[in-house]
Amino acid sequence: MSTEVSTDDRASILLVDDMEDNLTALEAVLGSLNEPLVRARSGEEAMKALLRQPFAVVLLDVRMPGMDGFETAANIKRLDQTKDIPIIFLTGTDADTGYAFRGYATGAADYLTKPFDPWVLRAKVTVFLDLHRKNLQLQRMLAREQSQFAELSELLTRLEARLTDDAGSPHLVEARGELARMEEVLTEMRRGRSH
Repeated sequence: MSTEVSTDDRASILLVDDMEDNLTALEAVLGSLNEPLVRARSGEEAMKALLRQPFAVVLLDVRMPGMDGFETAANIKRLDQTKDIPIIFLTGTDADTGYAFRGYATGAADYLTKPFDPWVLRAKVTVFLDLHRKNLQLQRMLAREQSQFAELSELLTRLEARLTDDAGSPHLVEARGELARMEEVLTEMRRGRSH
C-alpha cells in the first residue's frame, strides 16, 4: 500500500499565534510533514485564511490580543464552510485550569500545553491529516457513485421507452422481466442511500 500523498489530497495546516517565535517553532516541528503551513498572527487573520482555502487542521493559541483563541474557535465552528475543521488548542503551562474545559466546550478536538512534545504534536496533526485525506477519498467515491447511479437511472429510462415502442417484439416479455428486476435493484439502491 502506497503512503505517497497525491497533490489533490494535500491540505494546509493553519498556525494561529500572535508570537513570531511560536509560529517559527510550529513550522520547525511540522515542516517534515510536507504539507503547506499557513500563518495567522490573530484570530481575525485566521478567519480570513479559513475563508480563502481549505485546511485539514487548525493549531490555535488560546491567548491572543483582540479575538482570543476561544472566540476564534467559536467563529470557526459557527460557519458551515469551516465548522468541521478540527482545532488543536495550544496554551502556556501557566494557563487557567478552566482553559481545557473551555477549549473542548468551544469545539476543540484536542488541547496541548506549551512547551509541547514535538513528537506528540506531530503525531496528533498526522492523525487529522489522515482523516482529512480519507474524507476527501470518500467524497470522491460518493460523487463517482452518484454519477454512476444517475447514468444507470437514465439508461433504464431509455430502455423502458424502447421496450414500450417495440411492443410487438418476440423477446419483449423476457426484456420486461429483466427491466423489472433492474428497477427493483435501483429502488433498493435508492433506499440504501436514504438511510
